[in-house]
Amino acid sequence: MDFTPIFASLLSLWYFIPLFICLVVLRSAWFKGMMGEFMVNVIARWQLDKQHYHLIKNVTLPTEDGTTQIDHIIVSVYGVFVVETKNIRGWIFGSASQKNWTQQLYKHKYRFQNPLHQNHKHLKTLQTLLDLSDEHVFSVIVFIGDSHFKTPMPDNVTYGLGYARYIKSKTNPVLTLAEKDAIIAQIESGRLSRSLKTNREHVAHVKQLVEHKQTDEPLCSRCGHKMVKRQSKKGDNAGQFFWGCSQYPKCRNIRPV
Repeated sequence: MDFTPIFASLLSLWYFIPLFICLVVLRSAWFKGMMGEFMVNVIARWQLDKQHYHLIKNVTLPTEDGTTQIDHIIVSVYGVFVVETKNIRGWIFGSASQKNWTQQLYKHKYRFQNPLHQNHKHLKTLQTLLDLSDEHVFSVIVFIGDSHFKTPMPDNVTYGLGYARYIKSKTNPVLTLAEKDAIIAQIESGRLSRSLKTNREHVAHVKQLVEHKQTDEPLCSRCGHKMVKRQSKKGDNAGQFFWGCSQYPKCRNIRPV
C-alpha cells in the first residue's frame, strides 16, 4: 500500500502544530499571569516617576512556614506599596471583609480568595523584614483584563491605570530619602535569589497549602459553596466517605475525600 498521499496530506497540515501550541500557551494561567505582571510593569514605568518611585519585581521572601511571593513592590518616600496582580475576566463581586470573592462568567460562578486577604500576608512579611508600622505600607490590588466590579470596592482595589493613581494619591511623606534607600537595599538582600528552582519551590509550597485547605474546607467547583463530608449508604461504595455540595439537591456535585 502506498502511504505517500497520506504523508503528503499530513505534511500539508504541519503549520497547524505551532498554531495549536500558541493557542494553548495563550490560554494558559502562566501566560495570563505573565501578561498581567507585564502590564503592571509598563504602567509603573509610564505613570510613576523613577526619581520618586522604585519598582522591585517578583520578590520571593522566606517566611516561618515556607515562602511568600510578591508580584511588585514600589518604594517611595510616600510609603511601601505592595501590589498584587489579578488577571481575571468577567464580573467580580466582593467586599473587603469577605473571605472569598466571586467571579461570574456568563452563567457560571467561581470563587477565589479575597486578594486583600492574600496580600495581607505579603504586607506582614515585609513589615517584619523591614520593621515598619502600618502607616508605612499599603496594599494595592490591580485587576488586569476584561473584568468589571459589580459591587463597591475599596480605593486600593483598582483596574489597570487606577493602581498608579492610587499610589500617587499618597502625597504625605512617611519616609526619608535615606530610609527609602535603606528599605530597597534590605528587600534586595532579604529576597531569595531569582531562579527557576526558587519559583518551583514556591509553587510547591502554595500547592501544599491549597491541598491542606481543601482537605479542611473544600469549596464546590460548580457553585462555590462549601462541601460537607458524607458517607455512602448503599451501592458498591457503601460505607465510604466523600465530599458533597452543601447545596444538595440544588447542586449535586461530589468529589472524593
